Amino acid sequence: MAAPLADRIRPQNLDDIVGQCHLLGKGKALRRIIESGEIPNMIFYGPSGIGKTTLASIIAKQTDRSLYKLNGTTASTSDIRDIVSQVDTFAAPNGILLYLDEIQYFNKKQQQTLLQFIENGRITLIASTTENPYFYVYNAILSRCTVFEFKPVKKEDVLFAVKRAFKIMQEEQKRKIVVDEEVEEYISTACGGDVRKAMNAVELCVLSGEERDNICYVSLETAKELTQRSSLRYDKSGDEHYDILSAFQKSMRGSDPDAAVHYLARLIVAGDLPSICRRLMVCACEDVGLAYPQIIPIVKAAVDAAIQVGLPEARIPLADAVILVCNAPKSNSAYCAVNSAIEDVQKGKIGNIPRCLQNKHYDGEDNRHKGQFYKYPHDYPNKWVEQQYLPDELKDVNYYKFGENKIEQAYNMYWKKIKYK
Repeated sequence: MAAPLADRIRPQNLDDIVGQCHLLGKGKALRRIIESGEIPNMIFYGPSGIGKTTLASIIAKQTDRSLYKLNGTTASTSDIRDIVSQVDTFAAPNGILLYLDEIQYFNKKQQQTLLQFIENGRITLIASTTENPYFYVYNAILSRCTVFEFKPVKKEDVLFAVKRAFKIMQEEQKRKIVVDEEVEEYISTACGGDVRKAMNAVELCVLSGEERDNICYVSLETAKELTQRSSLRYDKSGDEHYDILSAFQKSMRGSDPDAAVHYLARLIVAGDLPSICRRLMVCACEDVGLAYPQIIPIVKAAVDAAIQVGLPEARIPLADAVILVCNAPKSNSAYCAVNSAIEDVQKGKIGNIPRCLQNKHYDGEDNRHKGQFYKYPHDYPNKWVEQQYLPDELKDVNYYKFGENKIEQAYNMYWKKIKYK
């Protein structure tokens, strides 16, 4: 069986790798390390399909080391020991470079087994992960490795690889390949910075292209069909999931409807209706809040409608709600007030509830000052009377501060007239 195109045209040296100029450009730190030949233990962090495995292979080749590959989803501690047993044998005369893909799937015990071998220098480790290593990798391994973050490849760099891939496919098949205008641009954009996806798309386009007179014709329609949704990086338990949700909520808070609708679209395409609804409700309460309190039932109604009709129609009430939240005035005064109050409670600042507020009307014989002494506000002018509601040790605290928006300032003026006349 022939290897996939992405493997057949895998770069063989540093200059052939597309993207990652911040790591591999002339004079950059990682490139200088590789060229020195003294390779430390490293962790490559970044999305899939952007050159992590390729770079590990090039490093092994340039340093003349035996490359062994394991995957964290399937490898065991015995696999690691089998590889270590090859050290100082004819199979690995110049040392071993172990490439461990998806290290985040190794449990703590497996990572500890790995640790003893990289600590004594018997193997050099290059681990890769699509998740933040500072959350998923054992601290002892992190402290012995240098982390390098790989980034999605830019569209213009992917375009170079796509053009090269079509050319190689033409040479391999010994027939002309005619590509519609915009096909290469479309694939370069739709792959979402994943070069491997782009190469797979090119191969599929050629294999499914229309054959006429020994010429393969690749249409834009075919390219769209074969690369649909491939630009979407989304894993509900991964970093990208939380990055999109964070961007979605921060765009609403920042009153940018264009950005908020963009991230909404990404979440809709991913089918993540629960996360959209939750973030919308949180943003309405936290970021708009008392500046426009009516927004809370409005957004709740939009969320209910979205859940009731389901996707794809849910996109309509959701878009209404998102744009409303973006354009509404903002206030986090209630959010700050409750956070401050919770902080005091957690610190133990509680105190006894004032006698006038307690839910009891009988005083013991030892109480010389008997009585509830509660003043019922509705019995007084303007439905307000001064009395102490907070415990003694907190009686002067001020958790809530009126926001600068029109609604809260109207409340402020109203109570100033009543409480301080």
